[in-house]
Amino acid sequence: MHLEKLARGLDLPDGAERLDISGLTADSRAVKPGFLFAALKGASTDGARFVSSAVDAGAVAILCAEDAADRVRADAAGRAAILTSAEPRRDFAMMAAAFYGDQPETIVAVTGTSGKTSVAHFVRQIFQAAGHSAASLGTIGTVTADGRVYGGLTTPDPVALHKELARLARDKVTHAALEASSHGLDQFRLDGVRLTAAGFTNLGRDHMDYHPTVEDYLNAKLRLFRDLLPAGGTVVVDPGEAYADRVLAVAAERKLPVITVGETGKDLKLTGLRQTSSGQDLTVQTARGDYSVTLPLIGRFQVSNALIAAGLAIAAGIETGKALRSLESLKGAPGRLEFAGKKAGGGTVVIDYAHKPEALENALAALRPFAEGKLIVLIGAGGDRDPGKRPLMGKIAADKADIVIVTDDNPRSEDPAAIRQAILEAAPGALEIGDRGEAIREGVRLLGPGDILCVAGKGHETGQIVGNTVHPFSDHEAVADAIAMGDAR
Repeated sequence: MHLEKLARGLDLPDGAERLDISGLTADSRAVKPGFLFAALKGASTDGARFVSSAVDAGAVAILCAEDAADRVRADAAGRAAILTSAEPRRDFAMMAAAFYGDQPETIVAVTGTSGKTSVAHFVRQIFQAAGHSAASLGTIGTVTADGRVYGGLTTPDPVALHKELARLARDKVTHAALEASSHGLDQFRLDGVRLTAAGFTNLGRDHMDYHPTVEDYLNAKLRLFRDLLPAGGTVVVDPGEAYADRVLAVAAERKLPVITVGETGKDLKLTGLRQTSSGQDLTVQTARGDYSVTLPLIGRFQVSNALIAAGLAIAAGIETGKALRSLESLKGAPGRLEFAGKKAGGGTVVIDYAHKPEALENALAALRPFAEGKLIVLIGAGGDRDPGKRPLMGKIAADKADIVIVTDDNPRSEDPAAIRQAILEAAPGALEIGDRGEAIREGVRLLGPGDILCVAGKGHETGQIVGNTVHPFSDHEAVADAIAMGDAR
């Protein structure tokens, strides 16, 4: 692709318009002949340091920030066209969108602290039930109707994201739902995605190691509605959720159409809710009449997630009745309040991805009505991440569960014992078992008839990060082994 088509809106050096670009990357190690290299400044390194090696590898164009231009020109030594930008991350994302071009015809996005994965997973299922070829993209990877899963970042880098969207379009996927993380929004990774609608789940404490304040965290989320959703795009929100009013204020400011859901919503208004042994019975009031829906998922928060998903599908053109009826066949996302096994003689194990305070509280609240005996929870906390949430999670576990086991999550570069201690200070009487496999075995051993064990924190993940090494570890496998070991005794 010629540089003039790739870099619309940027000033090009004389004679560079017809320069042929064969690929683009922000990783100097991935540069190949004919590539454009984006010399982006990150939290730990500055891409401008690698301009010389990128040019040596064949880069013919360099994108950089305006304040890095002199250094980049000196390192490129006239061997590459230099493009400067006031917002290079955004321009790089727009270049990736232009380079790969194709996207599914209909794309919706969802942001929030908790529930993004479930909502995207649900929207894909609603699209499929309506007869469309659909995919969801996010934490658990890219999932399509035939069950294919690849990837695994909440919001991939813009090159990977736009390459994936183009591949889906080539595979005749017409409808997609994607998760929009605060990191991805703040770093402009989703810019260039052509959105039809955007949803907001809630906002709680998360990523305080990255965002200086909750307000900064919220403003990163609001970019989805303020900057990425085009004029005429629909906003979907449950007004009863925390900070939903801020999303609605942006929608009002931009005069965007809005679909509200939940008990305080107007378009998909929840007027009745009854817990059952296998799920929840909902009554939903709409402009087309009332609908009775049996949702095969537990947890009050899943009601909000399901209605937001239905709202996004309706905003994308799915008929209201069809969207709501499809909720009756929803399957939960992997690792989200997922049944993981039952111990002989009683006792159930559930795996949940809850690794932040609000998510843990929601998971335990959802499980409590089903625990005829004790509710046991196993928790940890990630290293090199917001340390302030550790005592919060310890307190929630101590308040909401009968037995608490504190173990390791992904300690990364931190001392695992210090992380556990921060949790234990707010959870007096909790058991401390550092080895996660041993902790799961103890949790299963403690299970009696009618008890529930919630293994929280890692959900679908298949590795445990210790230092810089990812060790193979699956909560699902560890639970299965523990149950088999107990049953064999």
